[in-house]
Amino acid sequence: MKLHTINTGLFKLDGGAMFGVVPKAIWQKTNPADANNLCTWAMRCLLIEDGNTLTLIDTGIGNKQDEKFFSHYYLHGDDTIDKSLASLGFSKADITDIFLTHLHFDHVGGAVIRKGEKLIPAFKNATYWSNEKHWQWAVEPNAREKASFLKENILPIQESGQIKFIEEKENVEWRKDVNISFAYGHTDAMMLPKINYKGKTIVYMADLLPSVGHLPLPYVMAYDMFPLKTLTEKQAFLEEAVANNYVLYLEHDPINECCTLQRTDKGIRVAETFNLSDI
Repeated sequence: MKLHTINTGLFKLDGGAMFGVVPKAIWQKTNPADANNLCTWAMRCLLIEDGNTLTLIDTGIGNKQDEKFFSHYYLHGDDTIDKSLASLGFSKADITDIFLTHLHFDHVGGAVIRKGEKLIPAFKNATYWSNEKHWQWAVEPNAREKASFLKENILPIQESGQIKFIEEKENVEWRKDVNISFAYGHTDAMMLPKINYKGKTIVYMADLLPSVGHLPLPYVMAYDMFPLKTLTEKQAFLEEAVANNYVLYLEHDPINECCTLQRTDKGIRVAETFNLSDI
C-alpha cells in the first residue's frame, strides 16, 4: 500500500464560523484572518494505492459551480485534483473508488463534473462510497444545512448507478487495513477512515478536526449541527489517538498535513507536525 497527498486547492471561510464560541483574539493567533474576517483552508484529499485499487478519499469543491457561488469562497492556489493525480502518473479514469466522508460541497463537489448541459460523475470508472443514513440526511436536508448539500453534487452520482453504501456500525472493516469510524456531531453519520500504514494508524480527520488549531475541546465549528456531540466525540477520539499514537491526516489545515499528539498541562495538544511523505 502507498498513500499520497492529493491537494485540490485552497478556499476561504469565515473565521468566526470556523471556531464557534472561541473569540477572534484567541483563534487568530493560529489562523489569521484577512480584512473580511476570512481564513484560508485547504481541501486536502488522500489517495490510497493498494494492489488493483486506487481509492480517493473526498474530492474537494470541484469547478462546475457558477461565478456567484465561487465568489463566496475565494478559491486560490495552483492545485487541482487533475494536477495532483497527474504528478503521480494517474488520471481520473484510473480511480477505482471514491470514498466520501460526507456530502458537504467542499468534500464532494469534485465528484461530479459538467459536460455540456449534463452533470455526470467525474470518475467514470469508480464506485462511489457513502452510507445510507448520511445519504438520506443529505438528499432531504434540514434548513440549516441545506446550503452545504447541493443536489448537483449528489443526485448525478445516484442516477449513474455508481453509488454503494457502507454499513453503519462501530469500527467497520471496509477493506484490509482500512476501518471506518462514524461521527455524528458535524453532520449525521460522517465517516472517518483509519488506515494501517507502515506500522502506523493514519486517520483521515475530515471535519471532526479541521486543523491543529481546533485541538482544544471548546474549539468547535459553528457549522456543526450538534456541537455538544462534536465536543464529546472529539474528546473521546483525542484520548484514543494519543493512547495509540495515531497520525492525524488533516483535510483543512492550510499548513500542516499530519500531526501526532501528546498530553500537556493544557490538555491534548500537538506533538509533531509533518508531511505524509515523511512517514
